[in-house]
Amino acid sequence: MTYSEPAKRLIEAAENRVATTALTDSDPNLNVASAYDIQAEVVQARLDRGHVVVGAKLGLTSIAKQKQMNVSEPLYGWLTSDMQIDTEASLRCNDFIQPRCEPEIAFLLGSDLNGAHISAVHVLAATQYIFAAVDVLDSRFAGYSFTLPDVAADNSSSAGFTLGGTAINPEGLNLRSLGCAFEKNGQLIATASGAAVLGHPASSVAWLVRKLATRGEGLKAGHIILSGAITEAVAVEPGDCITARFDQIGTVEIPCI
Repeated sequence: MTYSEPAKRLIEAAENRVATTALTDSDPNLNVASAYDIQAEVVQARLDRGHVVVGAKLGLTSIAKQKQMNVSEPLYGWLTSDMQIDTEASLRCNDFIQPRCEPEIAFLLGSDLNGAHISAVHVLAATQYIFAAVDVLDSRFAGYSFTLPDVAADNSSSAGFTLGGTAINPEGLNLRSLGCAFEKNGQLIATASGAAVLGHPASSVAWLVRKLATRGEGLKAGHIILSGAITEAVAVEPGDCITARFDQIGTVEIPCI
């Protein structure tokens, strides 16, 4: 496949583990719709190397963060099989440019989700299991300096993720009030609840389905959906250990080497 120049920049930055400058530095007119077209090329490059799509992730699901960036909606990216870090494995920092970690509530879908009228109720009905998760970000832009179109093109900084070892039936869970304590090297960094994610994590996933419908796409049974960061992301380096302790759904820990 022949990739556009912006997509090639992002693909090569990830492959060579060398950050590039924001796409909007050279194309200030880049909009979000066009950025998602670039994202599709970036994801296709992973598929061309034999990987498969295993799910999706959301970003900018904090209302405060949206106001800070002067935007009115989240963004999304796709997760591929090479991004998944086994539950007992370590995060190899040298595989990334500038890795950061953040805690998330993950949904494993038991049935497909498509359409412009999907609500949180539909999402919960389609969810087979809930997992504790840690999302690994790795912006391909130097110093995480980007605009919204830049990060959309960069597949929402998608780089890796790991799930806790316990699959939880969503029935009876109050995901809005579900608490999380986020730790780095045994020190508490932040506490928050699922309400930090668009008021309810399932509402975040519903937004994603509606957004994908505008592009003729949807989510499939078996997809893992990272619903959005509960706290701010934290930078990591070899020797660090990240732990996300959730009420009711368990703990996920990822050592960094």
